Amino acid sequence: MRILIVGCGAVGGYFGGRLMEKGEDVTFLVRERRKKQLEETGLHIKSMYGDLSLIPKTILAADREDTFDLIILSTKSYHFEQAIKDITPFVGPDTLIMPLLNGIAHIDRLREVFTDKKVLGGLCMIGATIDEKGAIIHMGSSHLLNYGELSGEKTERIEKIEQSFLGTKADFNRSENISRAMWHKYLFITGLSGITTLFRSKIGKIKKREYGEKIIEAVFKEIASIIRAEKAPIDDGVEFEQIKQLTEEMGSSMLRDMEKGGAVEADHIQGYLLKLAEKHRIEAIYLKIIYTNLKVYENSVKDL
Repeated sequence: MRILIVGCGAVGGYFGGRLMEKGEDVTFLVRERRKKQLEETGLHIKSMYGDLSLIPKTILAADREDTFDLIILSTKSYHFEQAIKDITPFVGPDTLIMPLLNGIAHIDRLREVFTDKKVLGGLCMIGATIDEKGAIIHMGSSHLLNYGELSGEKTERIEKIEQSFLGTKADFNRSENISRAMWHKYLFITGLSGITTLFRSKIGKIKKREYGEKIIEAVFKEIASIIRAEKAPIDDGVEFEQIKQLTEEMGSSMLRDMEKGGAVEADHIQGYLLKLAEKHRIEAIYLKIIYTNLKVYENSVKDL
């Protein structure tokens, strides 16, 4: 199976590197600067599961290349529309597209551009970043990638992907209800990123404040109420289970991006849920505060 991974950042580089380590045919679609860096120094991963150094195959969007069997989108949402343009020449009649973006809105957009039959569900749970030399630093123990047919069916094509992923030194798991898993992650990421960026702090320090735990609970309940109003497939009480999973040292990738002065995914994550809240006439005051904080931050970065 020929696999194209869009981006060789922390997420795409890690999972793509693990697939290469196993012996899969992986190519990375990257920008010129990253291509040059990878050609000169290679792809390096530092992880509790074993360090890895490889020379990956890379291409640019302008390169002429055959189509691929599977395209994995690992970009941030603010690069998503460009990624759609970049992958179009590499999409053939039987190409499947597996997005790993946070959120949900990208699924409908991919279906609109490439048709329903080409789009799979996917998500990942990993703490990783890129250091100043371009190496991928895997933090913590989680390196999970869930995928599956959005219909929940066990198809021949998803079994073929499962065989390609089998034996990789990471948790590649086929899900029979990937839609529910994606909505569950969306709830968790929206709450965690929103709270930590609002207070510029990890969860532990927020919990210790007088109203911290009550605010955390209110945010998760509000988000869950919007998702349920949309009739999305989430479990009863999942928000309370997720609150229990919040550890003191837990931050968010959005908080790390903000601390670096980088771009954030406010519109794709919190903004999309606010559109759903308006659709269902839900006030969503906590989400509005979180979103406004993120937009003020975005404007301050642009003004620098």
